Amino acid sequence: MKISKEVKVALLVISGIILFIFGFNYLKGRNLLESTNVYYTEFDYNALSKSSIVTVKGNSVGKIQDIEYDYKTGKTRVTFFVNEALKFSKNSIVRMYETGLMGGNGLALIIRNDGEPAKPGDMLKSTVEVGLISSLSKNFSGLSTDLNATLKSTDTLMTSLNEFVTDESDSGLKQMVSELNETLKSFKNTSNSINGFISSNDGNITAILEKFKTSSENLAALTSELKAANVGNTVASLNKTLDNLNNVLTKIDNGDGSLGKLLKDEALYNNIEGATKEMEELLRDIKLHPKRYFRILSKKEIPYQDEETN
Repeated sequence: MKISKEVKVALLVISGIILFIFGFNYLKGRNLLESTNVYYTEFDYNALSKSSIVTVKGNSVGKIQDIEYDYKTGKTRVTFFVNEALKFSKNSIVRMYETGLMGGNGLALIIRNDGEPAKPGDMLKSTVEVGLISSLSKNFSGLSTDLNATLKSTDTLMTSLNEFVTDESDSGLKQMVSELNETLKSFKNTSNSINGFISSNDGNITAILEKFKTSSENLAALTSELKAANVGNTVASLNKTLDNLNNVLTKIDNGDGSLGKLLKDEALYNNIEGATKEMEELLRDIKLHPKRYFRILSKKEIPYQDEETN
């Protein structure tokens, strides 16, 4: 069976009309293929747009169908529809909230099941939730104040810095940079002089380092020899000898022993002193009259006579 061209054109026109009606209503937020129920609510101001979503616990269950301004009450009436499978009471609340930073606003249906069930065409209570944008606006107002103060402080700082940079006096930055440049030049010249001195005396420095190395090795060898010679025992023995000598000197100082008595006993000292004087007189007499003491030199004994005193 062939279909005539007229029928095909008619079918295309009807299909185009149907698609146009469906698309137009879809753009307005109305889905003709979905069974819906229409409800109403009111707000003191409008922050919504047509086709904004209606959610329940974050799930999309409908859309806003129409937004109208009521000239009698001065409020904004919002018409929205939800899926007919959704059941709730008249005590449920419609809350306007911010869907995100860039997503605009939407309606959230706070479902309550107490009281009389809601029917299509009912007016539901509304509320507005302070969202993220409002909080950010309040925070940004304080932030802008702090930022303004910060910018003023920065401007003052930059002005002071500019004055310091362009200052031509001795305390200015240019003078400081000039003095620093002169200091760096002097340091460079000193460094070059030191490098030249080191280069010209490289041989002497090498010889000194070699001698220092040899001395260090000798000192290390001497230290090893002293360690092997057991210097500790020698020092301990010397300390013991010094202790014994100290004891002897203590006894002498206390008058113990012959030497101590000689130093401390005055009678013995006097006797020794008298004997010494008599010995001196005997030696003097022998020197003056030797014949008295040596018979071999004289046959006749010569009597003893005291030395004449003038």
